[in-house]
Amino acid sequence: MVVNIRRFNLNLSPNQIKLILVVLASVIIGTVLLYTHVLVDEMRSQEYKVVQLYAEAITHYTNLQSNSNEDWTFFLDNILKRINFPVIMTDVDDQPLPGYGTNTMHVALDSALTEEEQRRYLLSYIEEMRQSYDPILIREGGENGEVLMKLYYTNSLLVTRLQLLPYIEIFVVSIFILMGYIGFSYIKRTEQSHVWVGLAKEAAHQLGTPLSSMLAWIEIMKMSSDDPRQVEEVLDEMKHDIDRLNKIAHRFSKIGSKPEMQSENISGLIEKVSKYFEHRLPHLGKRVEIVRELEPNVVLSVNAELFEWVIENLIKNGAESMESGRGEIHINLRRQGSKVFITVYDNGKGMSPSVRRQAFNPGFSTKKRGWGLGLSLCRRIIEEYHGGRIFIKDSVPGKGTTFSIELGDTKPGIIPAQQAPDEATMPA
Repeated sequence: MVVNIRRFNLNLSPNQIKLILVVLASVIIGTVLLYTHVLVDEMRSQEYKVVQLYAEAITHYTNLQSNSNEDWTFFLDNILKRINFPVIMTDVDDQPLPGYGTNTMHVALDSALTEEEQRRYLLSYIEEMRQSYDPILIREGGENGEVLMKLYYTNSLLVTRLQLLPYIEIFVVSIFILMGYIGFSYIKRTEQSHVWVGLAKEAAHQLGTPLSSMLAWIEIMKMSSDDPRQVEEVLDEMKHDIDRLNKIAHRFSKIGSKPEMQSENISGLIEKVSKYFEHRLPHLGKRVEIVRELEPNVVLSVNAELFEWVIENLIKNGAESMESGRGEIHINLRRQGSKVFITVYDNGKGMSPSVRRQAFNPGFSTKKRGWGLGLSLCRRIIEEYHGGRIFIKDSVPGKGTTFSIELGDTKPGIIPAQQAPDEATMPA
């Protein structure tokens, strides 16, 4: 089962996209900072409870009249093992207690230093600890007793690393955002370059048919100079080509502006475009039959010039895909409920899966002319201007390609006389 997912057009400006990216980045950074702050506060609280318990245990054993080995074993096994952060015990004058190795925990003391050098190192460490937390006082006989010792402590290595983590993450995210912005800008410049190249190719593509046709009419006129009737017919066809050149110039002037919509007979527009190419494809070296199966009197609110442009592009692409110069293009138009469905099939060379995926990309082309911007403009006209959908329904290399267009909001009713197709030219 093949599921076709419609492309959403948000119509966001570059500044709006940048604002959304900045807001998203701010939310991510704020969330990381908040979560890390909560986590660090929780760990600091746990460490404080541990060191507080350690201080209470020291107070208890300091005031205990009789000690037992069992009590000290419990103290060592259940309290000291939970301390994984630096602790220094001092006297009431903030001097490290003698026996530095036993009255400190998780402090990297160099055993090669003299006792005086170790003392000076511990004093400097105590000064750093004082910047983080106030010492815990160990008193004799309870809260109001005389101060016997002080416990200085600071954050564990894990807490320190967690405090640095948000800034590291912000730095890494900023680097990725910067790289993404540079990449986005490069892609945008490249796409703009492709659009300009494609627009030039498409202009040449559009002008090619009437100009080539006019050259052919001139040759026919030279050969039929003695036949006034033939000359008149040729002049009439040349007038159609000149009118088409004016139409092409008018179409390109509409790019980027909001088109005006009117109720139009879709059947008549497709028939008009098909008849134009039937007379001119032979002059381009193509023996292509355009077969129409059009439901009559299908009225839809469209911009006629832009809609004709879409059909022309699909017909020309189909004709150019026939490398032998011979083939058929089938156009089917039907109405189903409030929807209009148009399919354009050609039995040309078809597309590979990789070409099919890129066919609507601006500037993409598999040949020297055409398809640089034509299909991209078709998508813009159908999806952004007319609120419809255009996609490649099927394409098999060597067998052909089928494009499908879906439009809505049909308006059944009586068609004005000037819009009604010539019954003699409509398919049975």
